[in-house]
Amino acid sequence: MNKYARIGYDAKRIVRNGTGLGSYGRTLINDLAPLLPQTQLRLYAPDDGKAVLREQVLPAENVTFVYPSHLHLRLQRDLWRMHGVVKRLQQDGVSLYHGLSGELPFGLKKAGIAGIVTVHDLIFLRHPEFYPAIDAFIYKLKFYQMLQEATRIVAISACTRRDILHYSNFPADKIDLVYQSCDSYFSQPVGEDALAEARQRYQLPARYLLNVGTVEVRKNILLGIEALPFLPQDMHLVVVGRKTSYQKKLDSAIQSLGIGDRVHFIQGIPNNLLPAIYRQAEAFIYPSRYEGFGIPIIEAIQSGLPVVAAKGSCLEEAGGPDSLYVDADDAKGLAEAVEKAMQNRTEMVEKSRQYVKRFENQNVAGQIISCYERI
Repeated sequence: MNKYARIGYDAKRIVRNGTGLGSYGRTLINDLAPLLPQTQLRLYAPDDGKAVLREQVLPAENVTFVYPSHLHLRLQRDLWRMHGVVKRLQQDGVSLYHGLSGELPFGLKKAGIAGIVTVHDLIFLRHPEFYPAIDAFIYKLKFYQMLQEATRIVAISACTRRDILHYSNFPADKIDLVYQSCDSYFSQPVGEDALAEARQRYQLPARYLLNVGTVEVRKNILLGIEALPFLPQDMHLVVVGRKTSYQKKLDSAIQSLGIGDRVHFIQGIPNNLLPAIYRQAEAFIYPSRYEGFGIPIIEAIQSGLPVVAAKGSCLEEAGGPDSLYVDADDAKGLAEAVEKAMQNRTEMVEKSRQYVKRFENQNVAGQIISCYERI
């Protein structure tokens, strides 16, 4: 593709976020670089962030990080990302800018630079009750400001695309559906050393259900806790993710149900050990009330786990027709679905793995390039 000699990217999340939006950006750049050897991919970040994250962007002759080295205060650098970066884009000869996390800088369109933006979810509009009021207000302002600058939008699920159309007048023919990819290491073999290290370091139980994601109200892991008493006594629940104030409610439920020895919370797992934790689980549960997509479901399927998720948002898109789905308030229903999943594990996993091939990295990168070519 020679239409754009230089493409700019919002790299704030790439250098600051270990998971989620950060993983999306790093994976996409790593996959685009070899497919666009004649195009310079310039990653504009307000600072150099964390070295361990920055180094996950593979070295390539056509990939360059750009920082506002003349600015020293964090506030100045963050303002540069939303304002001053446009002048730098013009100086660098960038004619296309891709906002990787739902944001575009002010003045992009006026400067004659095409803007494409990936929108991951609009939960702050669909369910503002899951956010502090000020956060929901700021996200809403950023969303409607982004619409003024965008030439095209990439939605990571049909659910997100529907939400964009519902909450805006952005032209439907300029909203592309391109699913999020999953890091390939979840589908690769996991060595016995890594399995043993994960078991020992995190004291993993012999049998456990797994949930991965921030421990917050929207993720609804309380349902998994309430489902445990309906399952065999030797079945445990392992929850991997950053804790929030929601933890107090979970601790209270665990105590009242008398299952303190069956629920395990783990934080800060390095990327090389997360696949080992997936591989040793019996099944993956994801009872979230609302998601933009649900990448942990793809990780679980690639790791060989049957999936039980909640109905009502986009999780059916991620898990496909051979995963199981339950009401987000039905603990007994979740337990029954888990039993069914374990009984039919081989068939569920085999069919689901075929389904998630559509989310493989090269397929996603190729579709993103097609979006660039439509501008």
